[in-house]
Amino acid sequence: MSDKVDILAIGAHAGDAEISCGMALCRHVNQGKKVAMLHMTLGEKGHKKMPPERYAELKRTEAEYAAKTIGAKVYFLPYLDGELPINDDVKFAIADVIRDCKPSVILTHWVKSIHKDHVATALNVPDAQFYAGVEAFKRKAPAHWCGTLYYAENWEDREEFVPDLYLKVGAEDIRLWEEMVSKYALFRGEVTKFPYVDYYKALARVRGPEAGFEYATAFKLPPGARQKRIESFF
Repeated sequence: MSDKVDILAIGAHAGDAEISCGMALCRHVNQGKKVAMLHMTLGEKGHKKMPPERYAELKRTEAEYAAKTIGAKVYFLPYLDGELPINDDVKFAIADVIRDCKPSVILTHWVKSIHKDHVATALNVPDAQFYAGVEAFKRKAPAHWCGTLYYAENWEDREEFVPDLYLKVGAEDIRLWEEMVSKYALFRGEVTKFPYVDYYKALARVRGPEAGFEYATAFKLPPGARQKRIESFF
């Protein structure tokens, strides 16, 4: 799996990248771009009735179907739900994925989250971005520098999240996103009553007029970056 992609979305659990970065991914897929998703864990402890081992199998299958819906590459790391560490082993594992798929843009969680795995992902990714770009770190694949990192909006990562970047999305992008996330029982309302699809569609409708669009998805930028509104990452 060494074909270059344009965007890599990194989520703490299978489903996180799709629900929070998914409209942006679908926007660019509809523009002919190539995308990939990396799931740090499967989120296997998130079902109240199904044992983690069975839910892990289901979540992996759902993630594969979701990726197939938009023609995305999909990567899985072997960490456990609720137990994602912050260390160099994790950072180099992410760096290996970055080197393999060679993205121009990375999307991930905002660091101020109520979920420890989201925080861990947000803290691991910037160092992984650095490690991936330094040739002196000898790994299986050659170094690849990705200079663009954006933090996606997620209902669990809301503390101090004030948008710096608004990406325009259209009705056709949202339709593709709905088709993708519907592969997950979680987002069909079969695991929890939280209305994920309605929430993120409403959020896109709110964020759009803030930037002069009908619909938009919002991101935080790394410290020091300037606020902007765009119709594409490219």
